[in-house]
Amino acid sequence: MQVFELKGAVRTDLGKKATKALRKEAKVPCVLYGGEANVHFTVLEKDLKNLLYTPKVYLVNLNLDGKSCGAVMREIQFHPVTDKVLHIDFYQTAEDKPVVMEIPVKTTGHAAGVQAGGKLALITRKLKVKALPKDMPDELMVDVTTLGVGKSIKVQDLAIEGVEIMNAKSVVIAQVKLTRAARAAQSAN
Repeated sequence: MQVFELKGAVRTDLGKKATKALRKEAKVPCVLYGGEANVHFTVLEKDLKNLLYTPKVYLVNLNLDGKSCGAVMREIQFHPVTDKVLHIDFYQTAEDKPVVMEIPVKTTGHAAGVQAGGKLALITRKLKVKALPKDMPDELMVDVTTLGVGKSIKVQDLAIEGVEIMNAKSVVIAQVKLTRAARAAQSAN
């Protein structure tokens, strides 16, 4: 899994007034949970652009006043009107503890059902996955070459070593639907 480097500064002033002043300086207040104690810190808003506005998922290497630790993003709060980042919660990771993250799904191959007149639909774009940080994949690859018309691939059909998928077994990931044109051609015969 890819690692994103993020520098931050530990903050001691907490509360509404201090937080408003930070946001005026284009800084985002953050909290790091999961360690010995919760750590309140700030990061520059411009440093978050490549972390937040991308389809990729990253493990974050936080550098807080010279101390480095691994983390994952848990929750992001946006302003309801301006869509500016208001707050981010991070969760500290350890090499021996599994982490739960949402990983994007990508399809590979050309489905047999598409050649027969169907249309491939990716129903679930992200799956919740539990794994050690070193085993966490960048994306989940699903092979759709054997998928026929009206058939689907579900979570129960996936088996990835070292990774546990947390979604329900019956969740559909991808399916080939029969198009109107193909249905009309079938009824005409």
